Amino acid sequence: MNGETLIDPELRPFLLEGSGIGLNADNLADVRAAVEQSFGQMGMVGEAPRIVEVAGPAGGRPVQLRIYTPSGAGPRPAIYNIHGGGYVLGSAASNDGLNWQLATETAAIVVSVDYRLAPETPFPGPVEDCCAGLRWLFDNAVSLGVDERRITIMGDSAGGGLAAAATFLARDRKEFLPSGAMLSYPMLDHRTGSDGDVQPNPTTGGYIWTAEDNRFGWSAMKGTYAIDDERAGHFSPSLAKRLDGFPPLFLAVGVLDLFLEEGVNFSLRASRSGVPVECHVYPGAIHGFDLMGDTALGRQFRFDRHAALSRWNARIG
Repeated sequence: MNGETLIDPELRPFLLEGSGIGLNADNLADVRAAVEQSFGQMGMVGEAPRIVEVAGPAGGRPVQLRIYTPSGAGPRPAIYNIHGGGYVLGSAASNDGLNWQLATETAAIVVSVDYRLAPETPFPGPVEDCCAGLRWLFDNAVSLGVDERRITIMGDSAGGGLAAAATFLARDRKEFLPSGAMLSYPMLDHRTGSDGDVQPNPTTGGYIWTAEDNRFGWSAMKGTYAIDDERAGHFSPSLAKRLDGFPPLFLAVGVLDLFLEEGVNFSLRASRSGVPVECHVYPGAIHGFDLMGDTALGRQFRFDRHAALSRWNARIG
């Protein structure tokens, strides 16, 4: 099957040479550098963010947060945004431009967490870092000018997986709970692309992030964890035994994305558990499609996300 014929024509110029990254232990450092350079070229659209270091998980280093505050008076909504990168790539700093854009478009304070990457720090380190940063945001909402009733957790790709995992962790610990979860093509199921794939799809995962890349990312995140205890859903959110208590969910994924099946399945499970769900599947879209220039699909995605966020915040008042 020639998957390229299924891709939206506006996205085809952005395809990598070859099918994907081909990520492995030998080229990880080079790929990390290339990702930082690529995102850095998007440039800043605002002043330098405020940087704070907050208490990390027990036994871990402090967690750095980057805070983007648009002009205007509070209290206002906040978005806790977690960057993607297959659990092994990316940084909060490389997303400064995107986070300033998000803050400006939504009039919300955006907080981005610089969680530790695998394989140097496998599970549960990255999830605990994200949860520690979110805890700090709730604890300091008043001083930040944030309405704690309107704190949305957001993430794309692995960031979406970490957003779901941190939400489950907070729920299970009976701590704070975000008012909504916005997951863009989230990386939720460690089985996808492996021999244990729940529902293989021959039309997905042909570009940008492939089954090979996915196996490497999840293996790095897993480390020595045996996936044999009650934390399984904090590691791989698709393994969560129950989804009740999860906040309103917005999930977006491209029809050709490797994460199509797991994203739709997660949405269906959430709906069956009584979670308010909005799920979008974009035609002709591949992984990361919203970052590929000014395309009709990217504009539609941003419109849908902004509309959902506005409805959530309006309902809270």
